[in-house]
Amino acid sequence: MTGGEEILHIDHITKKFDLGGGKILTACDDVEIIVHRGETVGIVGESGSGKSTVAKMVTFLYPVTSGRILFHGKDITALKGEELRRHRKHIQMVFQDPSTAFNPKMRVRDIICEPLKNFGLIKSGEVDAKAKEMLRQVELPEEFSGRYANNMSGGQRQRIAIARALVLEPEIIICDEATSALDMSVQKTIIELLDRLQKKTNVAYLFICHDLALANLFCDKIIVMQKGKVVETIRDLTKTKEPYSKKLLASVFTIEEGKNKVLPDELFS
Repeated sequence: MTGGEEILHIDHITKKFDLGGGKILTACDDVEIIVHRGETVGIVGESGSGKSTVAKMVTFLYPVTSGRILFHGKDITALKGEELRRHRKHIQMVFQDPSTAFNPKMRVRDIICEPLKNFGLIKSGEVDAKAKEMLRQVELPEEFSGRYANNMSGGQRQRIAIARALVLEPEIIICDEATSALDMSVQKTIIELLDRLQKKTNVAYLFICHDLALANLFCDKIIVMQKGKVVETIRDLTKTKEPYSKKLLASVFTIEEGKNKVLPDELFS
């Protein structure tokens, strides 16, 4: 889905790490990305290309070395304290392995509603009903509300993570390799779920992955990164003219076939 108002503008941000001994690692270098309401923006590239560093700057897990992050046109780069805490409601994350973000002692209803509790937006007597509402949204049985997530499958846990991300009604959800640990058939159902939820809520996704076939299938536009830099922004990777993007496309993993697919030779001529 495209054409909505601009929500997020990652405005030429750079992230440098001081490694000591006079050595500096530039993890992101002059990166610009714009996300509109209801849009899915993919970020692809090899490991170490800077994909997750971008996500960590947008969510204030890493401070920005230079550049700006604009949210609805407002510079939020230096947000702190209560103002930053309030802003976190608008951007949520779904991680590769949701179990690392779950407290194993918490039941599903408490996992899903934890963000609401953190912001004082729900009473204790409302938790079970709200959790069941969110479980219906992510197409899981209501009775999961009273269970523990560590007894569930990877796909079910990821649906719970999506429910928790949605419960605050954010404008953007960052999916950081959110499907890469799942079996291909399960991955497909999660992507279809994300698509249905987007159509219903008009949420935007910043979709970080290494699977180019998946990104091309799911994303409205794709940011290709290499060594911390944006190589290109493109809507259809099969039409790329960039040598690096062509290299990434040389062998891709398709959802439909579940095996390596070699693209036509003419793509690389």
